[in-house]
Amino acid sequence: MYGRRAWPPAAAAGAGGGPYLSNTLVGFLNLLTLVASVPIIGAGLWLQAHAGSSPCGSALQTPLLAIGFVTLLVSLAGFVGACYHVPSALWLYLAAMLLLVLALLGITVFGLAVTAGGGGTQVPGRPYREFRLDDYSPWLQRHVRAERYWRPALACVLGARACDSVATWTPLDYIRHDLTPIQSGCCKPPTSCTYGLQQQQQQQADCYRWSNAPGVLCYGCDSCKAGVVEQLRRHWHNVTILNVVLLLLLIAVYSCACCAFRNAATAIPASKIFHLHPRWSRWWHGRS
Repeated sequence: MYGRRAWPPAAAAGAGGGPYLSNTLVGFLNLLTLVASVPIIGAGLWLQAHAGSSPCGSALQTPLLAIGFVTLLVSLAGFVGACYHVPSALWLYLAAMLLLVLALLGITVFGLAVTAGGGGTQVPGRPYREFRLDDYSPWLQRHVRAERYWRPALACVLGARACDSVATWTPLDYIRHDLTPIQSGCCKPPTSCTYGLQQQQQQQADCYRWSNAPGVLCYGCDSCKAGVVEQLRRHWHNVTILNVVLLLLLIAVYSCACCAFRNAATAIPASKIFHLHPRWSRWWHGRS
């Protein structure tokens, strides 16, 4: 019923019979990501082995291992499909890449939405800022106030020993030196607090939560939660720049992979790619 066509078609042959540029580019990029996934997996396994001594590191081990193994499998499929002209591997690679692009786009938009606001307020006569939890998104406020989320975050703060460097500061040091958001919120009471016999007005709740005890300080203050959220917000805005660059790179690689998939698919009969029905094979030949 259908006329026979010579394979591979003339359009599928590269210049002088050589490989396609898109296939070569996709294969090279996936070889790089394949190699890069090995240290990512190694870092996740190392954090898992040392989870007991680093509560912050243990929180990162699962994402690192997941990213490493997904990158390894996706890169392997892209490399095999592009370099050995395996359409089924490239098809799986394209599907995984599309999901990855959509997931990264969603995470980036969601992160920007929930980390909007904040930034702190400059303390008059001081080089540092102070932070209020009410200035951040309701989603972040709910999570940082929940005990199951705040407990590991506080463990990270304590493990980092951020307050040790300011424990011996004098009042003059607070005028001369800047503080990180965590140091500003967790290591000292709010600057507006007054203590002693001269105290005659109602103060904010954090003033009463403060203690000079090294294990207490202001770790139970809302200002400490706000400092942790502000640190997260700053880190996320830096990560957003990387996410945008990575999205552009993934879209470019995805475009090349589409070309590589078409090249690999036209190099063999379309009915043998996924054992397509002859009607689909005729449709594919019509596009070639």
